[in-house]
Amino acid sequence: MYLNDKKTEKYLYYWLITMFVLVSSIIIVGGLTRLTDSGLSITEWELFKGLLPPLSSYEWNYYFDLYKKIPEYKLQNFNMSLDEFKIIFWWEWFHRFLGRLIGLFFLIPLVYFTLKKGFKKTLSLHIIFFLICFQGVIGWFMVSSGLIDRVDVSHFRLSLHLTTAFVILSFILWQILKLKNVGQKQYHFIKYNLPSVFLFTIFLQIIFGAFVSGMDAGKIYNTWPLMGNSYFPDDNNFVNLFNLNALSEPSLVQFIHRNLAYIILGIFLIILYYVINNKLFNYYSTIKILGIILVIQIFLGVLTVLHGAQMLLASMHQISSIALISSSIYLLFLNTKKIN
Repeated sequence: MYLNDKKTEKYLYYWLITMFVLVSSIIIVGGLTRLTDSGLSITEWELFKGLLPPLSSYEWNYYFDLYKKIPEYKLQNFNMSLDEFKIIFWWEWFHRFLGRLIGLFFLIPLVYFTLKKGFKKTLSLHIIFFLICFQGVIGWFMVSSGLIDRVDVSHFRLSLHLTTAFVILSFILWQILKLKNVGQKQYHFIKYNLPSVFLFTIFLQIIFGAFVSGMDAGKIYNTWPLMGNSYFPDDNNFVNLFNLNALSEPSLVQFIHRNLAYIILGIFLIILYYVINNKLFNYYSTIKILGIILVIQIFLGVLTVLHGAQMLLASMHQISSIALISSSIYLLFLNTKKIN
């Protein structure tokens, strides 16, 4: 019985690793779908129908005709050819295909592990599966916002979609760390909930990063450290920062996104000082890796701004955010692991 349990745990571990890779992949592809303005190329829900891509000229023209009915085509891409449409279609189709694949790859093993371990012991996995299903609904909720009165999706819905993806990724990683008993012999902890504050601020940064992407705010004020000729954008007033409308002002959103990065760096330096000052040797390697990833993330963010959200740089910036979230989750897990 013990050997069977160990074998089940091993299968569970490798399955979760696979899911972590798949969810990371869909975050990257989703970012590229946004950067290529491909997200509105499929204008229907198509839960099962869209599993296969168009296989005939009739089907391609059918999808293209549907695309011609929305504002993005009428107001922005009215000169687009069918071949050009196919490029943006493939990005969105692959993004949706990965979503279906993730749902299927999670559901089937989940049934197996539930039968082997029981519902109570797999409750956290069922919660993750619910979030995956809910994420599909959020995805369509986001797409639908750009089909009637806009040439783009709502940046608020885009942010909800991206943030939920990172929540799912974080929960999966947490389960992986629990399985591997990371920090099992942990005796010294970072106080004042600093790792929690750090992780919360990073999630807040992801939300504003999605706002920047959704409004193409990275294509303005392509200077650093100043925004144009001053620290604060000169097309706005500082008092407007305290107005809810600030969340829909591209220059203010970019300003907040920049300054959140400085705050995150400041919190990290406080954690670093605490670890070194209290000689918490068990955190040294984790802090070093986290610091390197954070510096890379900030460096890529600056380059992305300087080059007007050039696609490769913007994508690398998002990829590094996956590493940053993962290392931050690892730090938090170390700091909350109870001694057996």
